[in-house]
Formats: sequence, structure tokens, C-alpha cells
Amino acid sequence: MKRIGVFLLVIMIIFGLSACGTDNKPSSHAGDSGNAVSTQENKTDNKMSGADVPDGFVQISGGTFQMGSPDTEDWRSEDETAHSVTVSDFYMGVYEVTQKEYQEIIKNNPSNFTGDELPVENLTWYEAVAYCNARSEKEGLTKAYTVDGKNVTWDRSADGYRLPTEAEWEYACRAGTETPFNTQTSISPEESNYFGHYPYLIEENYFSQEKLDTEPGEYRETTVAVDSFSPNAWGLYNMHGNVGEWCWDYYGAYADGEQTNPTGAETGTRRISRGGGWNDFAKHIRSAYRASAPADRSSAAVGLRLVRNAVEMEGSIVDTEQKKDTGKGDGNTLIVFFSWGGNTRGIAQEIQSQTGAELFEIELVHPYSNDYDTVLDEAQRDQNEQARPEIKNHVENIEKYETIILGYPNWWASIPMPIASFLEEYDLSGKTIVPFCSHGGGRFGQSLTAIAKLAPQSEIGEGLTVSYSGGGSLPEDIGKWLEQNGISKK
Repeated sequence: MKRIGVFLLVIMIIFGLSACGTDNKPSSHAGDSGNAVSTQENKTDNKMSGADVPDGFVQISGGTFQMGSPDTEDWRSEDETAHSVTVSDFYMGVYEVTQKEYQEIIKNNPSNFTGDELPVENLTWYEAVAYCNARSEKEGLTKAYTVDGKNVTWDRSADGYRLPTEAEWEYACRAGTETPFNTQTSISPEESNYFGHYPYLIEENYFSQEKLDTEPGEYRETTVAVDSFSPNAWGLYNMHGNVGEWCWDYYGAYADGEQTNPTGAETGTRRISRGGGWNDFAKHIRSAYRASAPADRSSAAVGLRLVRNAVEMEGSIVDTEQKKDTGKGDGNTLIVFFSWGGNTRGIAQEIQSQTGAELFEIELVHPYSNDYDTVLDEAQRDQNEQARPEIKNHVENIEKYETIILGYPNWWASIPMPIASFLEEYDLSGKTIVPFCSHGGGRFGQSLTAIAKLAPQSEIGEGLTVSYSGGGSLPEDIGKWLEQNGISKK
């Protein structure tokens, strides 16, 4: 791990700020947030005093940039539509919030991996908001958020700690770059903490790795200290990998046209996190990649980074969690799974033996090859094209099921496309989807985000990851997981 001296850090920050250039300074005008906003105005000519900014923060000079990714970027998602965005000046934490910092305020540590200088993780969006408020209170600052159940109001004039908007996060991550990563076209495991066996573009070069800009490297299988690796040009560490970072915004399509200080969709069912984590493939730690999850769900690969206003802002944003449909069916449970090598099928059968629930295996009109090397190519091809393979069999009366236990192998760090075909075929509004996944080291990867995007009106239960076929502890692991989700056993 790499520590950088205070003197060198200051020099890098000065360099990074000068790199922003005066041409990137936004003009002073009202912002278009896309949210329900009252008297929202950005007074960019009225700078706040830097004397009150705590150590470990850097001023990000505002400017205009292309948010999202161009159509030519490999492994981009459809929700990354490129558009022009202007953000105002803000202060951002140089590091992800550490477990030591979190414990000093909250007095507990939810993290899966433990260590004072490791990033805090395994906390929900609501817990991230609560930390911002608690730290603001301790330091005598005005709280940014008012929380009323699941409704959170952001006081944009507050000088306290807050989460970055999605636009602020991407602007800071890019640090003036327009490439997939702030390290340009690729990123190595020596520059970032991710699933290093799978660098950028590995999918189409799995058998010809000499063509890769970055070759496979170390997979650490854990978080690392927040000051690891080198910072980006603006002095920010670990914007790619280590842990994803909660943002303020609800997940939704980007608004049309040019935007100034956007804050996301007015309502939603999922919150955004950015940057990817220690168990993500390189394609999912790109500057433009958007992860989403229910605000009350946590992950060992998601933490937070703090922001404070650097210019005076006005108005409040009242975000209301979108109510999901409540037509849940008759209380029945259906186990749905797609399996290629048999691991997922074996897990599904064990779940059925403990619950007595009905079992439905997704079969394709045109099945994937039985050859391992061939199916690797077929799987990445379908993911890259966002294909929807045609399903041969179908569920009758999906309406009668309240809970869908959904199983699949982790293919290229996401769901196999037959799972996408299933999720789009049926109206699962108001139902609870409880995922389980067989994997070879990447756990869920970004498969939960994929499910969340495809089934926005469904509840997402606590997931279960199983290494390959699960071994001798599988029955016990499944039993505990079923209890955790309140699923009855026979």
C-alpha cells in the first residue's frame, strides 16, 4: 500500500485544481435538479470560507463536462446516455470514510472486513445519511438532511456533511478525463482494488490476453486502506474500486438536455452508488457505470465518501420513496432458476427440499453450448449485446406467487441474459425477489444491480451467494438464509 506525504499531496491537489482551468467554471444561474425543489438557487459568486473545511477534504472547482459514456465505449450500459452537465464548486473527502471515523461517531462498525483504515462498508443508504447528520452535529454544523421514515429532505443551504450527487461524483472521479477510467482507457490491479483477474475487455479477450491493455492481476478479495494506490489528478483516492460510494440520487433515466447541478429523479425505488468495489470486474468500476440498490440494503462492497458545499446554495429537495404496487398474490413461493453446469440447479433443489416450494427451471429455445470455452464466449456476447434469449417454457399464473426465489450463476460479474428475459416477461410488481447466486469468487458482482434495474417495482430480499456447489454446509447456510428472509420451511 502506498502512503503519500502531506507535502506531495498538497502539490498534487494544487496541480489538480489548476488542471480544472478557468474555462470550466460554471456561470451563476439557477440549477435544474429534476427533483421537487423549492427556491433552488446556486450563488456561485458567494464562496464559503475554506477555514472551516476539515482536514482530508479538497475543493473541487466546478465546471461543465460530458456525463455518461459515448456510444463507442465498450461495455457501456443503456442508462449511461451522454449529456452535458454543469456542477458548482464543492468540497469532497480525499478518502472514503474509514471504519475508525465511522465508529467515533456512530459507536458501532457494520463492516464485513475490519480495520481502522479500511473503508466502512455494509451500511445502508439511510445509515450513510445518518452518519452525515451525526458528524455534522458533533462538529457544530447544520445538518443537511431531515429524515421522516423513508422520506428524506435535503437542505441545500446546510454547511454540514452530505453525500455527493451522482453528477458531482462522476465529475470528481473523471478529474478532466473523458475515457472509461481516470487512468485513461484501462486500469490495472496495481492502480485499483477490484477483481483483478478480470481487467477491462477481458470478456472478448479471455483466450487471447496479449491483446489486452491491462493483463490480469491480483484479486485481493477484501477492501484495502483508503490511502492505497495513487490519487487521481484532483487528489482523490480510490474513486475506482475498493468500495462503491452511496450518492444522493434516486436511480432513473438521465433528464434530457443540458443540466446544471442535477440531483436525480424526483422519486424512485433504488438509490445510486458509484465507483464499484473490491469484487467487481473492471467494466463495473468505469467512471460512467451506475450501480443501484434499495436504500435499506447494504453490501460489503459499498461505503461512502463525504461532500460539503463550497458555494452558497438555497432551497430544499424533498425526496419521497416511490410506493411500490402491493398486488403480491396468494402468499405462495416459486423457485425460479437458470443453471448451466448444475451448481445452481443443486442449490435450487436444496431450497425446494427445505421449503416445499414449486420449482421452475428456465430453459432456452436455443440452449447455450455444453462446451465451457464456447459458453464463455456466448455469455459475454449476450451480455455485451444485452440480448434476450428466448425462453422455451413459461410460468402459468405468476399472479399467485408472492415471493420469487431467483437463482443463477454469476456470469461475467452479472446475471445471465436468460434471467433478464424472465424478469422482462412477467409483471413482478409488488412481489419480493429473493436472489441466490453460485459464483467462483466474485459473489454477486453487479447482478443485484441488474435485477434492481429490471424489476424496479419489486422488493429485493436478502441474497445468498454460494461458492460453486456450496459444499457440506449448504443445507445449514440455506436454512439460515430462509429464516433471514422470513420464508417458511416445511
